[in-house]
Amino acid sequence: MSEKPISPLRVRMIEDMRVRSFSPATQRGYIRGVKMLAAFLGRSPDTATAEDLRAFQRHLAATGVTPGVQNMTVSGLRFFFRFTVDKPETTRHLVYTHEPRKLPRVLSPEEIGWLLTAATEPKDKAMLSVAYGAGLRAMEVVALKVSDIDSKRMLLRVGNGKGGKDRYVMLSPTLLEALRDWYRIARPRVFLFPGRDKIGPMTTRQFHRICKGAAKRAGLPKWVGPHTLRHSFATHLLENDLDVRVIQVLLGHAQLDTTARYTQVATNVIRRVMSPIDRLIPLDAPPNDAPPPDEAPPA
Repeated sequence: MSEKPISPLRVRMIEDMRVRSFSPATQRGYIRGVKMLAAFLGRSPDTATAEDLRAFQRHLAATGVTPGVQNMTVSGLRFFFRFTVDKPETTRHLVYTHEPRKLPRVLSPEEIGWLLTAATEPKDKAMLSVAYGAGLRAMEVVALKVSDIDSKRMLLRVGNGKGGKDRYVMLSPTLLEALRDWYRIARPRVFLFPGRDKIGPMTTRQFHRICKGAAKRAGLPKWVGPHTLRHSFATHLLENDLDVRVIQVLLGHAQLDTTARYTQVATNVIRRVMSPIDRLIPLDAPPNDAPPPDEAPPA
């Protein structure tokens, strides 16, 4: 069965995105948005008018598309009409949807232990250990190369992270041993976790399946995924009194506000905070100028 040929319009859009070094995830999201528009119109997306896009966005909201997907679609369409078809005025009615910012959900250290124990394959255990032990994103885990491991300085190099930025994170002895166990078995040449072809890296989708499978065997909630391990990494460091600015560097966050939200889920930190009411005098104590209980107040 032959594959459906890619239209020249999509090829042009892909080229426009690659020139700007967009991540694969961003490219997929933008293309998906344009495809959704084409399905809504029933014709080529470059023929859409401003009113068509306005009706399309109302359609997305009415059909229950999440705010995150709506906003990704808006970004994709703005890019498509501005750069690929050179009709930027077409998107003048498109607006971004408010997306409620939910608190990250984290696992306890005990639950992390259950998850790692449930990962019976050395490769699975090594990948999950990196995600938690170094706080890496899924795309950063699968992109790790053998050359990124610096056992002399006990550092792990994270190359081309989100936003195209590189950074270093600590390499714990426990994590190093897990990675060495995997290396002795597979002897990977370039990528630490190669895909099925043994050459290129594993996909993030495969890593998600590994994490979901281990979580299910460990009896953990369905919402557990690779990013849960990153959230847990940051929260547990904060609960162990590591400066939030250091955590920001380890996570590769551009803004401190993004890292600071973990203070809202670091329960140990919250419990240690003294309430201002505890600095007051006892609630049942009389005022300093109150007369003794056996003396009547002056008339």
